[in-house]
Amino acid sequence: MKNPYIAKRYWKSASSELAKSADKASAAKDLINFTLGDPDVITDERVIRAAFEDALKGYTRYSESVGMKELREEISKYYLEEYGHEVKLEKLLITTSACQAMWLVMEAILDPGDEVIIPSPHFPPYPDQVKLAGGMPVFVELLEEEDYQLKVDRLDRSITERTKAIIINTPNNPIGSCLTKETLEKIGEVAKKHDLLIIADDIYTLYSYEAPFVPMSTLPGLEERTITIGSFSKDYAMTGWRIGYIKAESHFIETMKAINENNVYSAPSVSQRAAIHAIRMRKDIQPGLLEEFKKRSYYAWERLNRLNGVHVMEPKGTFYLFPNIKATGLSSAEVAERMLEEAHVAVVPGSAFGKSGEGYLRLAVTLSCEKMGEAFDRLEKMDIFK
Repeated sequence: MKNPYIAKRYWKSASSELAKSADKASAAKDLINFTLGDPDVITDERVIRAAFEDALKGYTRYSESVGMKELREEISKYYLEEYGHEVKLEKLLITTSACQAMWLVMEAILDPGDEVIIPSPHFPPYPDQVKLAGGMPVFVELLEEEDYQLKVDRLDRSITERTKAIIINTPNNPIGSCLTKETLEKIGEVAKKHDLLIIADDIYTLYSYEAPFVPMSTLPGLEERTITIGSFSKDYAMTGWRIGYIKAESHFIETMKAINENNVYSAPSVSQRAAIHAIRMRKDIQPGLLEEFKKRSYYAWERLNRLNGVHVMEPKGTFYLFPNIKATGLSSAEVAERMLEEAHVAVVPGSAFGKSGEGYLRLAVTLSCEKMGEAFDRLEKMDIFK
């Protein structure tokens, strides 16, 4: 909005296509909504009760600005137990969500004009978070016919003397793909060759269907150049608690801690307590989440591939599917609009995730199979899918 009282850098700001899709969907009657990646599963009751009991015990005040020591200890234990990777407490900072963590990272590492490589299709906030810190986003295309693996020759050609970092998100939102360990190793070699930082957006680590998740920071020679962003939102069904963390070398953490003290100071104490209980209970909580969302992903995959003019790759990870609708002859926005108007089914146009997303749609399978079945029954009656 152009207004003399608003900073000029925000004059061209507008709601993201992701938010616009959700806004349009909210106005429809008998809507079936695939737009938001917010699981319909509430946080495990044991975690809720334990966190509220802690609040009654007095955990309602500021924590250390870097985060509760007890939570950082649990995250450190998690990396040791799950990946055999030792993480010292001075390498951890608790944040109010992964989104805030990404903003902190950009603020800490970017000088004006520095470039950050973003594989695309991509999570919509990435480019704006880079720009807010004075940086320039540079997009490298991910292609369906290449199994959405980031090709190192294409990556290498995108690097300039101003390139500072590359964002890696696997399992991937919006595609639902996963980078192989071989691809990660090749990316790491490029990063070492050009002395780049790797920002690993590790948000969906639980939902890796084909092979166990491998954190980039655990690969040989990559720990000191990898900044990892973690979150409790999706892996523990805790989106509303707004709790995440950053794992990085201590000099990065000290810088981000100083920035954060001028932003929110510390993450909410009750949310930190909830995270402590969740990570301790993960062996009880996570298997059910994984089973449910894998089942939903495969159900939606099978139903989508039955629609004329639609095909989608087999689910690899997350709870998103990214069907190709190019054979319809319509743009992704046109198909999404018709689905909303004719079937009252809401999805996000692939164009919301960058130019490489045109010709696709994103569906978040955050609905029961029964509800999704009703949606696909409606879609099968649409002319464009017959």
